[in-house]
Amino acid sequence: MMLSTYPSSLLLSRELPNLDYKLKRDRFDETWEAPLATLLGLGRAAGADFVEFFLERVNYINCLAEDDTIASISPRLSTGAGVRVFRGKADCYVSTNDLTFNGLKAALEKGLSILGLQLPAPNAYIPAINLELLRDYATTKGKDSWFASCSSIREMGEVLLDANQQLQLKANHVQSRRATYFRDWQEVLVASSDGTFARDIRLTQSVGFNLLCADGIHRTSIGQRAGSTSDPNFLRAWDYKSTAEEVAESAGKMLYADYVESGTYPIVMANQFGGVIFHEACGHLMETTQIERKTTPFADKKGEKIAHESLTAWDEGLSDSAFGTIDMDDEGMPAQRTLLIENGILKNFLSDRAGSLRTGHPRTGSGRRQSYTYAAASRMRNTYIAPGSYTNEEIFGSIDKGIYCKKMGGGSVGATGQFNFAVEEAYLIENGKITKPLKGATLIGDAQEIMNKISMCSQDLGLAAGFCGSVSGSIYVTVGQPHIKVDSITVGGR
Repeated sequence: MMLSTYPSSLLLSRELPNLDYKLKRDRFDETWEAPLATLLGLGRAAGADFVEFFLERVNYINCLAEDDTIASISPRLSTGAGVRVFRGKADCYVSTNDLTFNGLKAALEKGLSILGLQLPAPNAYIPAINLELLRDYATTKGKDSWFASCSSIREMGEVLLDANQQLQLKANHVQSRRATYFRDWQEVLVASSDGTFARDIRLTQSVGFNLLCADGIHRTSIGQRAGSTSDPNFLRAWDYKSTAEEVAESAGKMLYADYVESGTYPIVMANQFGGVIFHEACGHLMETTQIERKTTPFADKKGEKIAHESLTAWDEGLSDSAFGTIDMDDEGMPAQRTLLIENGILKNFLSDRAGSLRTGHPRTGSGRRQSYTYAAASRMRNTYIAPGSYTNEEIFGSIDKGIYCKKMGGGSVGATGQFNFAVEEAYLIENGKITKPLKGATLIGDAQEIMNKISMCSQDLGLAAGFCGSVSGSIYVTVGQPHIKVDSITVGGR
């Protein structure tokens, strides 16, 4: 790793008030090296074992169309920084929206005091923290031009209104039509006392429909959402005509569908968003935050069989344009692929810096946070069950009577993996064939149990955009899987 040589000489603590830094407030670049290196050295001189600064600028906008009207346009601008201080295995986090040198110094001083540390005496030397040459993913990958290339507010409104009109044309018994879009542009800079100095720009966008249909006592609600990173033309390229047709077709089938009978069934779960159950019921249990809290049954199972031998699962930040893709995590570590489960064997956990320090599991580029107001924690990125060797025909053909869960809805998960998830669109499987539509199904189970019942995985891996809430706020993630067979699961219904 190439290191810069700032500062060239040791500073005395009493000299800090006289320092005059010329910072670019509209861009995080090399001008931030000098003040951050000084502050990191100040934290180390005070007795901290490790200090990290996370700087962030955000330009966010959300647009909502209800029926034939733009109901709201909600912009949000924010700028701020967080400082994390470690002393042994203890740490604390302080955030501020004052990005002056004195503002960042005050946040650092507060963090130090929480851990029982204080700024050094006036005659104390401030050690030099040699930061690496700025690792600038934004510039090297051409991201600096993204924001100017995104859709205008006028474009957002026109696309959403046109999309809603397509729903009206293609669906019957429409009660309400909603189309939503958001764009989240974020610039981040990470500097820490181990020499990390890295910058990135993220552009996350999502667009989708929600359609409510009703005819007398019959009602149904169907939603669909797409998401992307790194594509300023994402909204312009959205094929809302075919998406509206797909949503309208699903709503038409579910409107008059019979209610499912409660019981235990074999099921087939569709690809793409079907992976939400693995994400929620199992993926979270592989984060080191869960090991620290003693809320995962897998804490001591590394190297042991925890799932059916047909199941292999990954978490990574590398898939092109996927919703959880990142070039670096929020601790400045480059993205990578992490093998979670291989042929049923637990291989790795997801770990951030604090998780690695406290559990011994190596960092995996998984330190993520919603914003500068949160400390990073071990979080998922693009998490999915890998393709298997079966065809969809073989999977469906293995079931005499069961349920096809084509589209998943919302749900809840307990601390140790107990879950229930609504199925938004379902069908009866009879003698290996999909027959009549069903509604009202809820999948109920336990992570440890269901992982051992995923006996067949198809070859059609698909990814879907999702949102994940945990200790470091709400972040963008990808869920995914091919079509899979679960040998038996409790299905709630009527």
